[in-house]
Amino acid sequence: MTGRSSLLSVRDLSVTFPGGRTRPAARPVGGLSFDLRAGEILALAGESGAGKSLTARALVGMAPPDARVTGSVRIHDAEVLPGTGGPAGRKAFAGLWGRRISLIPQDSLSVLSPVHPVGDQLAAAARSVNRLGRRAARAAAVAALDRVGIADAARRARAYPHEFSGGMRQRAVIAMATVNEPDLVVADEPTTALDPESQDQVLGVLGSLRETSGTALLLISHDLPAVRRHADRVLVLYAGRLVESGPVGTVLSRPRAPYTAGLLASLPPDEPVTDRRLPVIHGAPPSPEELATLTGCAFAARCPLTDARCRSHTPEPAAVAGTAGHDDPAHHVVACHRHQDVPATARDLFREESSA
Repeated sequence: MTGRSSLLSVRDLSVTFPGGRTRPAARPVGGLSFDLRAGEILALAGESGAGKSLTARALVGMAPPDARVTGSVRIHDAEVLPGTGGPAGRKAFAGLWGRRISLIPQDSLSVLSPVHPVGDQLAAAARSVNRLGRRAARAAAVAALDRVGIADAARRARAYPHEFSGGMRQRAVIAMATVNEPDLVVADEPTTALDPESQDQVLGVLGSLRETSGTALLLISHDLPAVRRHADRVLVLYAGRLVESGPVGTVLSRPRAPYTAGLLASLPPDEPVTDRRLPVIHGAPPSPEELATLTGCAFAARCPLTDARCRSHTPEPAAVAGTAGHDDPAHHVVACHRHQDVPATARDLFREESSA
């Protein structure tokens, strides 16, 4: 991906919720910086509650109304985040939706109306962005369905969502998000509730869009095997903070952050195991309220390598020895004081428990 300018550039993105009489202020996303280039697939990975979905919604102007989003979000080098010198409010994103950026939400199967044919809904999405006549919008809808691999797209466009299988409905939602061929698609857990075969098919469809239209994909997922198969780079989040990022083959084969190693260690092995339990990361992430005043590494309470420095100083992202600086998205970056002590085998860091 070297040599391409950034399509999306994010710097110091934070999401804060104000406190009230019964609750303290909360900061579930804090200080994220990353780049996404045209035609690239970048995965945001981490366990539930890591801040992945909130980050995605903040990037596209759909954070909750009471959230305060700060930092910088630039699309094609134009600032779009309100309060940072660019156009303010949701109007900043209005001209981007559909044409430049689109979102596949986590509950994407509820996107489709049950009382209108699928093709009519896609045609309406096309007309909302482009000044198309009914016939041209219909043709764009059929083309979008065909592009995501729905056979006999012209006939299927006349069908209703309940006449589609789960995998086909998911493809139809992807077609709706890409009917105007946007530069960037943000896909928030797009394979939720699908079987493994359908998951791979859907992610394969998303990946093929960069070949047909140069679309970049920001993939939100907790499924590391799927990330390994379909993404170019991965950014691992913990408690709304970056802990590790870099090429998928590097990060997921030789993690340098204990949290990443723990996620990988907890995956079921290829061969069945009957004499021991899978390794686990004990404890729970800090709450958003705790993060607002946290000192030190957010993972310190659960990390087997924690020392006094981890509890007192927040680690900053830095390039792993032998790579370029953390501003280069092609290189391996980690935010951990003890990254040099992480063993080459992820399971060696977390104790396997006996099943007896």
